[in-house]
Amino acid sequence: MIHFLLPFIIILIAILHIILLHESGSNNPLGIRSNSDGFPFHIYFSTKDIIGLTLIITILLISIIFFPNIVNDPENFIEANSLITPTHIQPE
Repeated sequence: MIHFLLPFIIILIAILHIILLHESGSNNPLGIRSNSDGFPFHIYFSTKDIIGLTLIITILLISIIFFPNIVNDPENFIEANSLITPTHIQPE
């Protein structure tokens, strides 16, 4: 059950983190609360996140479309022989 719920919990915490970061902003190392030194969250960080997500999805799609068998088991490419029983099948 934890394998099912954990990804949803992580996504929820990440979304909550981004919302809170957007609302209050991040702190600088000196602890100075000055809005003149800051820059808008939405333009810079959102663009960076969208570009990173697009890059990851593009790499994933290229690997799926052009190299679909890259993670397959090599035994899947052995031609079947109906006269010989495979070695991993043993009679009881």
